[in-house]
Amino acid sequence: MEDMEGHTFVQVMSEKYSPDNFPYRRGPGMGVVVVPVAGPQGSPMKDRLNVPSMLVLSGCGISRAGEQAEIAAFCAHVMELDLSHNQLQDWHQISKIVSSIPNLEFLNLSSNPLGGMTLDPHCARAFSRVRRFVLNNTQVSWETVLLLTREMPKLEELFLCLNEYSNVGVSSVACPTLRLLHITDNSLKDWADIRKFGSMFPSLDTLVLANNNLSSIQDGKDILKRLFPNLRNINLNNSGLNQWGDIEKLNFFPKLEEVRLQGIPLLQTYTDAERRSLIIAQLPSVSLLNGSVVTDVEREDAERFFIRYYLDYPKEELPFRYHCLVTKYGQLEPLAEIDLRPRCRARVEVHCEEKVEQVNIRLDQTVAELKKQLTGVVRLSTNSMRLYYIDKSSAFGPEEMKYSTRVLHSYGIQDGDELMVVPKTK
Repeated sequence: MEDMEGHTFVQVMSEKYSPDNFPYRRGPGMGVVVVPVAGPQGSPMKDRLNVPSMLVLSGCGISRAGEQAEIAAFCAHVMELDLSHNQLQDWHQISKIVSSIPNLEFLNLSSNPLGGMTLDPHCARAFSRVRRFVLNNTQVSWETVLLLTREMPKLEELFLCLNEYSNVGVSSVACPTLRLLHITDNSLKDWADIRKFGSMFPSLDTLVLANNNLSSIQDGKDILKRLFPNLRNINLNNSGLNQWGDIEKLNFFPKLEEVRLQGIPLLQTYTDAERRSLIIAQLPSVSLLNGSVVTDVEREDAERFFIRYYLDYPKEELPFRYHCLVTKYGQLEPLAEIDLRPRCRARVEVHCEEKVEQVNIRLDQTVAELKKQLTGVVRLSTNSMRLYYIDKSSAFGPEEMKYSTRVLHSYGIQDGDELMVVPKTK
């Protein structure tokens, strides 16, 4: 007997999209009016429902399908279905819903309690038309995942985040259509498990492994080239990679163009600029790093930085990429260290009538503050003096320093320049 707890898919859809609650179409493709051909006697369904082609029934307490004939009548046009955060835990009930929606391409079952639930192979065939499948935070078993992928000949994108996988098995039947695998926030740490994705999903284009504790990439060039011939994008954010050798191995994926490597132990001791430059220089084929485009100018700067970074390393510790870049650019000299910080002090000559005195002044003070400093030198009050700056390297004459709030470094004062104090005439 069916568990009567929770709501049926049919009940929730009827209540949410009845003309009383959802009376207007919301533009082409957004609200589609469907008139059922026939319904069972005593059906709770209205004569008309405004059901959109992207149907969202998340967090509605759904645990069962309801009448399949009514699902088929009202959902024939539905292409995307979001059933996340419900109470679905019976694959048979889920398959009844899915098999009644003939054009379904996207299905989200995230945060439904599917852990430990057995999927019958006959029920798995109901998912054969789905192209994008989201099973995040369901604790669905890996055996169930393998069964589903065998029965989904059109599957292109699969989301398996937050499912507590620490290892994965391999399927005897490949899924050649899958192009994106999103399996973040699990407990995968052994490259032997990641290697299995290559044989199971030979057309894999994007592999998102963020927030797993993967410690290293253990295969060499020939194996990586064979297992991941089409991989274009890999996300290793917050993984456990801690060797530059693992970064070098990313070059062995023949089509790799996009990489994310934020939050890995290897890069913790570097500045942001050093991290980006060193990675760009190591990965000549990558055009997008951590979501930002690598320009030709940035790549050349990074590669030159890479050479200089390793100038003082022993020959036996130099990475392979260093020798490639030296062949390209030659042996570069260290950059001269130039201190671009503004000067803090200057030693100037202060002239007042016949008196000349050497004075050290702070350049971060204002003209008013300088006048206070000079009162003890020239024996005049600040209100009794006019102050002039004489730049020895300039062809122009003295410049009166008449703005009391102006900061001295804006005059460009250097050691050896002159200040002239003239008593004000009464």
